[in-house]
Amino acid sequence: MKNILLFLALSTTVLFTSCEGDPGPPGEDGGLLFAQVFEANVDFDYVPSENIYETSFIQFPFEVFESDVVLAYRYEGRGDIGNGETADIWTQLPQSVFYLDDTGDVYQYNFNHTFVDIQFTIEGNFDLTNIGDDPDPTIDQIFRIAVVPAEFAQTNPSMKDILEVMQTDGSQIERIEL
Repeated sequence: MKNILLFLALSTTVLFTSCEGDPGPPGEDGGLLFAQVFEANVDFDYVPSENIYETSFIQFPFEVFESDVVLAYRYEGRGDIGNGETADIWTQLPQSVFYLDDTGDVYQYNFNHTFVDIQFTIEGNFDLTNIGDDPDPTIDQIFRIAVVPAEFAQTNPSMKDILEVMQTDGSQIERIEL
């Protein structure tokens, strides 16, 4: 009886592995998707009614989708990386700048965007007309903008959803005792 079952299992395996169906339609070529990056050199304009500085809207020089992630960085200058070499220093926004005069004054470089354009702002907790330092933080600022491709994702999945993806009922989850 065992030999008959073994023979049926082997012959069924050979039968199904030798079957071939119609080829499917050709797909798109695969490949890696990389972020697209550009830089903008901007001057800020003061908006007295809101006590903020803002730039004009900067159009993206390439197609951006609503689901893409937009990151912005401010150029800080060049820094020593050793062996007599230097490299650009970039700080991710939002970036807070604290005055060291014990007043608690702080201003922040920030940005907002749509899938069409991006705008930079400077906001603070004091009268920003007094922001001028040497060099002036509102003039000739360089920003690097990176747009990372992404897809819309479900947010706030339930624990049930997570366990289904993990294909477990939760009993196999490792517990850490403190």
